[in-house]
Amino acid sequence: MKKFGLAAIALTAGLFFSLGTNADAAGVGYINYAKVQDNYSFAQAAIKEIDAKALELQQYMVDKEKQYKALDTPLKKQNFEEQTAREFKTKEQALMTLRAQKEEQVYNKIQAATKQVLVEQKLDAVVDFRVIFVGGVDITDLVIQKLKSGTF
Repeated sequence: MKKFGLAAIALTAGLFFSLGTNADAAGVGYINYAKVQDNYSFAQAAIKEIDAKALELQQYMVDKEKQYKALDTPLKKQNFEEQTAREFKTKEQALMTLRAQKEEQVYNKIQAATKQVLVEQKLDAVVDFRVIFVGGVDITDLVIQKLKSGTF
């Protein structure tokens, strides 16, 4: 039984040694997604577009509040509230849809650039930088350069 334990330890150590010295694999890369977004003009334009639509929605509500105050009967106010609530819900849903579409577009472009860097750097995987405690290869700047090259 003692020989079996020593053989298992030797086999495990040999396996880790052989995996650790594989010349074809460069290891794991990591990316700071927030930094990439902050330095990606397409992402910044998407954020500005979403913010502009959100401001439009806020202005819509300010305008409706002014109109509401000008109404003189409770029935007019109630009808106005119901109509405004329906319109607001529609506008809010359109904003949420736009936000989801833009976030998906940005994510897909960053992911495509990251995949290219993964292949170019011969990495096994790319993870979020918050997952890495020690080691790994930071490819954040390489992804930013790839995105700035305009191929995405």
